[in-house]
Amino acid sequence: MLNPVWLNTFKTLVDTGHFTKAAEKLFMTQPGVSQHIRKLEEACGAQLIRREKKRFDVTEQGKLLYKYAEELVKNEQAFLEQLLGDSPVRGQCSLACSGSVALLLYPKLLDLQLQYPELTIKLKAAPNQQVLAEIKQGDIDIGIVTHVPDSAWFSVEKIAQDELCLVLPAQQEIVQLEQAHLLQLGLVAHPDAEHYLALYLAQCHEENFANLDFNQLPIATYINQISQILLPVSKGLGFTVLPKSAVDSFADKHLLQVYKPKRPVVENLYKVKKKNHQLPARYNTLDSAIVDLWQNS
Repeated sequence: MLNPVWLNTFKTLVDTGHFTKAAEKLFMTQPGVSQHIRKLEEACGAQLIRREKKRFDVTEQGKLLYKYAEELVKNEQAFLEQLLGDSPVRGQCSLACSGSVALLLYPKLLDLQLQYPELTIKLKAAPNQQVLAEIKQGDIDIGIVTHVPDSAWFSVEKIAQDELCLVLPAQQEIVQLEQAHLLQLGLVAHPDAEHYLALYLAQCHEENFANLDFNQLPIATYINQISQILLPVSKGLGFTVLPKSAVDSFADKHLLQVYKPKRPVVENLYKVKKKNHQLPARYNTLDSAIVDLWQNS
């Protein structure tokens, strides 16, 4: 049996990506971390990492061992939760959603954890397809997505709608938005930009840029941090499309202008879980917080 202390040191090293950070997190010395890794390699009979000065790469054997260590942690957590019973305010919940939804949801989840200190919530920001893939694989339990997935795999519940906004720099004096304006500004691209823009163009009923081709748009810049997407727009470096919740959370909204289309553009939000998967009682507490968020926003 592999030494669980060495396994934890190895997992922490991979998670932090640095010997010094791993040592600090484990309250060890850096040589102590190195010794654990060396002993674990000897026990496994395989090289787990390749050291290059202050950096290291995880070998294929190391990746396999990391997955094994993750499963041990997950199984132990599940076992302890079984011992504690099915409490509605204790244990770990895992969910994933888009970055814009995460911006809106995360403060509510923190309030929930303050109310119930034994409740741990793991929130991950990811695109729709990744959310669904991780639910299917069992890596997360519930997700919030913007389209109805395959009913053979998932149980789906519509929970809210979010308005989509075409966001422009405030300093752009635009009386009537034309396709040429968008081509001149360029797109501030992000992981969901193509999805949001396509949905916006399909629903807004604006003849002036109804034939706009996403592939024709110059990319002004790209960023995958949701909280930073509107920063280049505020500086006049392009336009983008985001949910209203993301626009409302931006600190310098006075540097932005939101175009008002003839018809508001909305996308539905759906809560999904793996079909026929019975979730613990704590997810009822989480569900209540999610529903309450949109009912009061």
